Formats: sequence, structure tokens, C-alpha cells
Amino acid sequence: MAALHKLNVGCGNNIMEGFVNIDSADLPGVDINCNLEYARIDLPDESVELFFLSHILEHIHNTLGLMEELYRLAIPDAAMIIKVPYGSSDEAWEDQTHVRAYFPGSFRYFSQPLYWRADYGYWADWQPKFVQLMLDKERFDGIEIDEAYKIVRLESNAVKEMLCDMIAVKPARARDKNLIENTRVGLRLV
Repeated sequence: MAALHKLNVGCGNNIMEGFVNIDSADLPGVDINCNLEYARIDLPDESVELFFLSHILEHIHNTLGLMEELYRLAIPDAAMIIKVPYGSSDEAWEDQTHVRAYFPGSFRYFSQPLYWRADYGYWADWQPKFVQLMLDKERFDGIEIDEAYKIVRLESNAVKEMLCDMIAVKPARARDKNLIENTRVGLRLV
């Protein structure tokens, strides 16, 4: 069996050792240069064990297409770590290159069970396992957890960044609302 890859998708200048660094810009350290909107990444099926996407999804118009391409590359149970701005933060929308905002429930739409109501032609199945909301330590230190969740729900700019851990479910599950799994959401002071 060939060695499995780790992909740093949309790496920009954040080149990671031990990863295949992929970006649409031909920057120093980029291993694979491709348009992530309509990517066909030049790697074999089921050859990737870990994906890292840091502040890239919010720039992609065709996110379902990208997630399908990454799913093609994923081995069963491959891990994916996604970092994005939180949807109700200024950072999510002030950057003119951002095309969509994400919230904790957004990641469920990369899984098959959620499409029980409608078929959009999406075939990949990524299961979100845990979403962390990164909060400013100076602002939230000493605040009770219930009060912190209330602030996150009601105020903009309460969350600095959001991280989501997902796995590739292979074979893909049926489009069945009874198979929808809850995603754990936690708060972390940074």
C-alpha cells in the first residue's frame, strides 16, 4: 500500500511540513496548484488520511464540489479539520473575498443524512464530530458556561474563530433523517 497523504488545502503562505500543500496561487512551497472552485486534485482515490482547511471554505463558491473532491481522496474515516470565521462576526463578512458564512450547524450539510428532504446531487458524506467556538479569554474568563453560550447566540463578534472536526463516512450513508447525528459544540478560551 502506498503511503497516505496529509493535505493542507488552500494553504496560501501557510506551508506545513509533512503535508501536501495545495493552493490556487502558485506560491513558494505549494506542491499542487489548482483551482479549488472546480478542483480535480492530481492524487489517487482514497489516498488521504488527514485534511486541513484553514480559512478557505468561506472563500469557495462551490463548497459542495470541493467537499466531493476531497471525499474522493479520503480513506474511510479520514479526518478533516476546518477553521473558519464564525458567521456572526465582522470577520466573516468584512473581507470582500468571503462568499458565505458558517455556523456550527452548517457542517451538517456536508453529510448525506441531511439531504433527506431534497436531492441537490451532492454525494459525499462527511460527518461533523465536534465544533469548537474560540472565545476571547480576556472577555469570557470567569463567565459561567450557560451565560457564555447566551452571549454567543445574541451578540456579534463574541466568537473569534470556529473549528470543526469531521470524518469521511465510507460508504456514504442513506439520505435518511433518522441517521442524522448531533454534533457536539464546545467553547474554548484562547
